[in-house]
Order: sequence, then structure tokens, then C-alpha cells
Amino acid sequence: MPSLWKRITFSVASVLCIGSVALLVVALATEKWVTGRILCKTGAEIVNASHPEMDQFMGDIYYGLFQGGKTKKCGLGNRRSKIYIFPNLVKTLNGGLHMMVILFLLVAVAFALVSLSFCIYNARRVPYQSIKGHKGLYLWNFIAAFFGALAVLCFLAAVRHHSLTERVANYNENLFILEVLDDSLDWSFWLGVGSVGTHFAVCGVVAMSRIKLPKPEMKKPEEPTVSSVDLLY
Repeated sequence: MPSLWKRITFSVASVLCIGSVALLVVALATEKWVTGRILCKTGAEIVNASHPEMDQFMGDIYYGLFQGGKTKKCGLGNRRSKIYIFPNLVKTLNGGLHMMVILFLLVAVAFALVSLSFCIYNARRVPYQSIKGHKGLYLWNFIAAFFGALAVLCFLAAVRHHSLTERVANYNENLFILEVLDDSLDWSFWLGVGSVGTHFAVCGVVAMSRIKLPKPEMKKPEEPTVSSVDLLY
């Protein structure tokens, strides 16, 4: 059995791995990777809207890896619609890059689960092979963090360099052209970033498990001494 300190540290590392998996799953399932404001450019040009009237043609958009939604104002009131990335919208996007983001996140989830299993193993047993011990945990967490970081960077590239928000906003818009005024990365994206940081925290906790704490010294009971006075009695 490992020492108490190692059981504590590997238990903490297990909790962090579970947290990383939870962050990635929530990031995959939610729809707030990007939020932004959109302007119905066609409607504003038709009525030659001035600056104070522009608010009547501004809407909003949000989307994730699989779906989202948008609200547009083109002089006819609010019109809400749902956005589904699959199966059709992904064809108009940079489909390969979008699929890479999803694939990298799934690989990160898989290696986070591998790291979790090794943390539980080290908390219960003393490993005999190096790959099952600290070196293995460093490796699995590095791979999970690497693929999580790749997913985040690929999505960032799609948004900033491939006009992802503009393509999503104008999908199936035959009459109106929607202009993206601004877009920003929302909390679903930052969950993916947080999962990367979690794996570095796991490596730090695993490194702490190698610290050897001083063992409390047990005082030996003093042996009774017999003096010459005691011998007289």
C-alpha cells in the first residue's frame, strides 16, 4: 500500500482528472463557444437607416460545435432561428478544421480518462513499472493537454482567420446579408482552455506526491535504573 501522503495526492489528482473530463464534455455539449452581434445590412440599406435607427436592425448570434441560434432584425421585428452545424452547415464551413476541433477534444477526453485510471491505480497500489507510475501520468496528462490545446487553437483559427461567425450567420439567408459587428469567445470555449490548465495542475500534484514527509519518531520507553540505595532495600 502507498503511504498516506501519496494516497492523498493521487486522490486529488483523480478529482482534477474528473474535473477535466467534465469540462470537456460540457464544452462539447453547450452552445456558447462564440457570441456576437449581427446587423441586417440589406434591411438597413433599403431604408437608408441612420445611426440612431441602426438598433432596429441589430440582432445577436451564438453557436457551439454542433448547434446554436440567432436573432435577426430586418425591419420586420425579431426573427429567431435555430442553427444546426450538422449535417448541412458544416459543408459551407471549413469542414476539415471543424471536425479536427471535435476529434481533438474527444482524444483529450480519452486520455483524461486514461490519466484518471492511472491516478486511481497509484492511489491504491505501488506500481512496479515506470509507465504505471509518475512517468506514465506525466505522459498521459501531457497528451491530453496537447490535444485540448490543439482543439482550442484550431477553433480560434476558424473564428479569426476563416470568418466562421459570418458563415454561420449567413447560412440559408437568401434575401438578406447579415454583417457581423463583433464576436467574442464565450464560456464554453474557456471551459476547453480550463481543461488544459487542469492537466498541468495534475502534473504538479503528481510531482508533489514524490515529496517524502518526515516520519514521526517514536520515543523508546526509558528503562528503569537501579541505584545503590534501591539495592539496600
